[in-house]
Amino acid sequence: MPKIIREGFRFRQDLTVPCYQTDSKFRLKAASFMDMAQEIAMWAAEMLGFGYDELRSGGTAWVLSRMHVVFEKQPLWREDVSIWTWHKGAQGPFFLRDFLLEDKDGNRLAESTSSWVILDTAARSFVRPEHLKEIMTVPDGLGDALEEPAPKLVFPRSLEKRPAGQHTVCYSDVDIIGHTNNARYAVWAMDALEYEVVSERPVRELFINFNKETTPGQVVALSTAKETDDVFWVEGEVDGKQVFIFKLILG
Repeated sequence: MPKIIREGFRFRQDLTVPCYQTDSKFRLKAASFMDMAQEIAMWAAEMLGFGYDELRSGGTAWVLSRMHVVFEKQPLWREDVSIWTWHKGAQGPFFLRDFLLEDKDGNRLAESTSSWVILDTAARSFVRPEHLKEIMTVPDGLGDALEEPAPKLVFPRSLEKRPAGQHTVCYSDVDIIGHTNNARYAVWAMDALEYEVVSERPVRELFINFNKETTPGQVVALSTAKETDDVFWVEGEVDGKQVFIFKLILG
């Protein structure tokens, strides 16, 4: 188990940004932030009694449904950072969890909020175990990294979609519950956009919705659209049905 520091219902992990999580400008990649967030979320939930092992015993698993990330500044290779997380209970069909990334002096580097659902791993359908309501207590005063929950995204009808190739779900995409890991969609989305654009400019904000799981062998058709010089959209479809949608704002 990595060293996770608990302060009440908030959890912190101290990290040094490694080279393999950065781009050609030495900046932490967006997908790498999602990897970091996912890892501390798993451990925090485990320490509170509703983590991977607890859910697996009932044939279920946590699945990320939506995420919104705002970068104040992307940390750089070899920079010492701290990532914080805390859960915020249930809202409608979702369980909410926030993240905060800070530098060694406590300055904010990124704020994020996420919405999760619980998957029945045999039926591949969403469930809402009643016993979680009892153990997922939320004390007052935890605050918000981002006040509003991650929104539902709708691809703007006014924009022209451009085909951006296909991706076949393969070994490196798949996670511990047998479907594509959430951060891999951000990898596909960034790769679908023009390299000269995403490699030169910092990420300021991203939104992502996961609408249907994908599994090994499925072919995901990717489309992109440019809303402004700063705002880009990416959509993935399988057999004509949207599986994810991604909105990127560059600095």
